[in-house]
Parts: sequence; C-alpha cells; structure tokens
Amino acid sequence: MAQRLSLVLASIACLLLPSSGALASDELPKHHALSLVGAPAHGQDYQHFKWVNPNAPKGGRVRQWAMGTFDSLNPFPVKGSAAGGVRLIYDTLMSYSPDEPSTAYGLVAEWATYPDDFSSATFQLRAGARFHDGKPITPDDVIFSLDAIKKASPRFGFYYKNVVAAEDVGGNRVTFRFDVKGNRELPMIVGELPVLPKHFWSEKGANGEPRDLSKSTLEVPLGSGPYRIKEVDTGRTIVFERVADWWAKDLPVAKGQWNFDEIRIVYFRDRSPAFLAFQAGELDYWRESSAKFWATGYDFEAAKRGLVKKVKLPVATVAPMQSFAFNTRRPQFQDPRVRHAFNLAFNFERSNATLFYDEYKRVGSYFEGSELKATGLPTGRELEILTEVKGGVPPQVFTTGWKNPVYATPEDTRKNLGAASKLLAEAGFTAKGGVLTNAAGVQLTAEFLLAQPDFERIVLPYLQDLQKLGVKASVRTVDTSQYQRRLDIFDFDIVVQTFAQSLSPGNEQRDYWGSEAADKEGSRNVIGIKNPAVDKLVDKIILAKDRADLVAATKALDRVLLWNHYVVPQWHTPYDRLAMWDRYGRPETLPARDSSFLRVWWWDQAAAERLAKAR
Repeated sequence: MAQRLSLVLASIACLLLPSSGALASDELPKHHALSLVGAPAHGQDYQHFKWVNPNAPKGGRVRQWAMGTFDSLNPFPVKGSAAGGVRLIYDTLMSYSPDEPSTAYGLVAEWATYPDDFSSATFQLRAGARFHDGKPITPDDVIFSLDAIKKASPRFGFYYKNVVAAEDVGGNRVTFRFDVKGNRELPMIVGELPVLPKHFWSEKGANGEPRDLSKSTLEVPLGSGPYRIKEVDTGRTIVFERVADWWAKDLPVAKGQWNFDEIRIVYFRDRSPAFLAFQAGELDYWRESSAKFWATGYDFEAAKRGLVKKVKLPVATVAPMQSFAFNTRRPQFQDPRVRHAFNLAFNFERSNATLFYDEYKRVGSYFEGSELKATGLPTGRELEILTEVKGGVPPQVFTTGWKNPVYATPEDTRKNLGAASKLLAEAGFTAKGGVLTNAAGVQLTAEFLLAQPDFERIVLPYLQDLQKLGVKASVRTVDTSQYQRRLDIFDFDIVVQTFAQSLSPGNEQRDYWGSEAADKEGSRNVIGIKNPAVDKLVDKIILAKDRADLVAATKALDRVLLWNHYVVPQWHTPYDRLAMWDRYGRPETLPARDSSFLRVWWWDQAAAERLAKAR
C-alpha cells in the first residue's frame, strides 16, 4: 500500500514539473545565433549588424524583372510556377547573415539549444512574434509548418529527412527530434524553416475549398514577414508592400533592413524587352548576368549621362558549379567515357575570349574557391574516406588530380578532340550514317534544352565541335514554364544547371546527388545520380564529427563527382554586376557574401529628386 501511494505521489509530482524537453533546454547553453564555421561575429548584446545603416530611411520603391511567367503564389509544391519573391512574406525561426558563412541569428526564435549529440534542437519563440493578421506565432504553427512543408515539397522532404517530429514542450518552445545523432547541421537547417499560419491553411479558401499547401494557388497567402503581397496581375506582375508595423522591425536582427516601401517584379518572356524597359526607366534595377552586355550594352543615353550607375561588387562565396548537366537516365549518357568526351570537346577559352571579354574563370570544382575543393591527390583523412568506397569510384580518384581540358593552342584542339573521339570509340560508338551509334542501336544524340535565348550563342559553337565527333547535337529553347516542367520531370538530355554550395555542406547534398532523390519529381538531382559510393560520401558529410572531418569528406565527394564526369563545368566570376537608376543609397560596408540590394539598400529621396530634374 505504501509503495503504491509513493508511486501515485511521484506521478503527481511529475505532472507538476515542466516537460522533459523544456527542462532539458533550460540546462543547455542558449544560443542567440548558430554557426557551423566558428563563433558568430555578433555577440548576444549586439544592437544591429555592422553591415547595415541602422538609421536607413524607409520609403520609395524598386522595380525589377523576372523571366517567364507565374501561375501560383505558393512557393512550396512542385506543381505550378510560383511568383518570385513570395518568400519575402514569411519569417523563419532564424535569419541567415549574408556577411558570415553558415551563420544565422534568432528571428522568430529568441534562442536555440541542442545537446552535445545533436539528437534534437529546441527553439524559444519570441513573445511578440505575430502574423500579419495580428495573431501570435505559436508552437502549433511551427509544428504545422514542418509537417506541411515536408509533405508539399520533395526538396524540403529530403532536406528535413532526419527531422522526424516537432513537439510543443511548453513555455512557448518547440523541440525538433532527429532520428540520427551527430548531424551538426540539423539545428541550423531547422532554423531555416519558414513559419506558416496553421489557422490560415486549416481553413477554407475564398473558393470554398479547403486550402492545401501541396497545391498551387493564386489566393494571397497570409504571412508574418517584412512584406505582404499588395497586387497581383497573374503571369505579369507581383507587387509587395512593406509591413509598416512588422513585429520584428526594431529587433537587432532586422534593424536597418527591408527599407523599400514597395517591391515590384515585372515578368518578361526574354531579356531583350526587359532591358529596353530598364533603359526607358520603367525598371529601376538590373542584375547583369552577361559579360558581353556588361561590356557593351550600357552605351544608352541615360548611362552615358550618369543617370544609370554600374557597380561591380566582390562577393566572397563558394563559386557555384554552373554547368552543362547530363541526364544520366538517358541511355546515351550512362557511360562516363561519353560524358568525359563532351567535356573534352568544350572550348571554354574560345568562348571566354570571343563572347565573355575574358571576364570569367573556368569552374574546376563543385566547391570552387574554398577549402572544400579537392586538389592534387587525396591524403590523410580524405584518403581514408575514399578508401572505404574504393570499389565504387573511378580509379583516377586515387592516381590523378582532376582538371579541365585547356584550349590554348591549335594543337590543344587536335589533342582534345582526338582524345574525345577515342573515348567515344571505347564506349562502343561507331559512325553509322554519319551519326555515332552503339551496338544496341542507341544513337549518340544530344539536345541542349535552354530557357534563355541568349545562351544559344554559347551553345552553337559547342554543337559544331560535337558534330565533328559524330554527335547528333541540337538546341531547343522553350519558355520558362515549359522548361521548369521538363526539368521537374527529367524530360531533357542536357540542361544548363547551377549547383550552389555553402562553406558548410550538409543535408541538401542528398537532394543534389542522392539515389533516393533521383526518381523524385522536382528534386535537385537533375542528373539522376544513383551511386552507392556517392550516397556513402554524402552521409559522411552529413554526419561529420567536426570541421576537419567535414572538409575531408567534402573533398572526397568533390573528387568523385568530378571523375564521374556528371557535368561539363562552365565558368564563374567573383563579382555581382549591378546597374540601377541613381536613386538608391547603400551602407558604407556591404555584406561580404552578397550585395543584398533588397535587404540593406534604401531609396535616396534627394538623389531621386535630382534624377527627376535631370531627366
């Protein structure tokens, strides 16, 4: 009897105590910021970021352009073409710093904690965080957001694969449970979660049907961020207005930021009419992606008179692997020797000299310009990791440092095309009727699928060199909606694809290269890689015990991806090239890793008045 009474009293005591999640989080260090690369630059008592003007004026507008069209205001599902900028209406638990690698500061979450084994992460929600309708952001909203976004988006599904549950642990806190230990990145990426209003998505829409985050919609969604959607002309224009009473506007993480009263995004079918609109003053801001146009396209009257300013701003980021990416689901691209031959046939030096005004450098790594890039031959921990997958990787991984072919002399042309021809013959392709064909009757055809007509001038000389080898090569340019759809369902031979990376790669690598993602429509594994060795290396990255282990595992992955010749690397430049009508101000010191025009620049009223008089 006494024993039963003791058990009852103990049970009552347990009910009166805080939940285990809340108790555990109280015992752990509370992090106002999370970083995967060293300590955050700003301490817990920071008042604002050093790369902002905390007194930046609010007001004015910016008009910019986007390619194609849109038919949805929901950025999460695969189906539908979402309008640009919609993520501006949503706040996240933590906000990334564009000045620091892999570092985020508390936004909706005041702080975060996690145990030494990284088996969970707990976030304390700010008491004042609220949606645009005034309702507070609650743990239920965060829990709903995780579940709904994972269900709606295959990309988020892979990204948050190891996040198996989110729980309300009391005290306005949410604990995320992970199904693995030792994944250092999971607390950080959970902090990226956009927080959606459960009450909005649980109700019926204006059409009387239940709202569904997994479907496209043109109903204006409810958010909590610095902007709300003001106006929509479907497929043509979307306008965002600054939320004057945004709940976070005076927090250190937001001070001096999101200064424009209005952001207007105008859609065009291609670049030419958009640039004409910019020249005429119908657009305010232009981010230049073409070296040719940067060199020759700004001789119009307003630019000559100084009314339009050009700035070239250095950015210290990992250069993305911009490439011609093969669809290895196609039978003709399943042999790496064929893919290697295509790289040998690409004359980058000719393109750089004749088309790019020598503005670019060739990409030689998936992690170009960082300590994560594989160089020379593998040694130390990298070699140990590669030895574990030795039977599943090309032997050159251990014997030869990877490098792109070079076209510096006419002799290089003969040498590279000769080597390419030899590789194609070794892969079983011989000329039949003027087209290389293998014993199975598979012709070596290659259609380059493009969404930008300007890219044709780059591809066409490449096609001529491929045709010399006997490849039946062609180019097809389609509108952006059709392009995105074909990309999502992997209906292409070769596309121009960019694989952006950070200094702290992690769970997103599954979506890029993982076997499970290869057959998931809308995943970023556009190449269709199903390679057990690559899967193991991705897991090594995700579960790296420290920075040194992460660097070694990433170098190993880089080396294996390169030697499998999944892409033909293109080029990069370490600058942002911006042009704008002279109406804008900026901080003295911009973020090191991004020019952050929308985030930290502002409308300069005096400059705008001078410009109006000059015109």
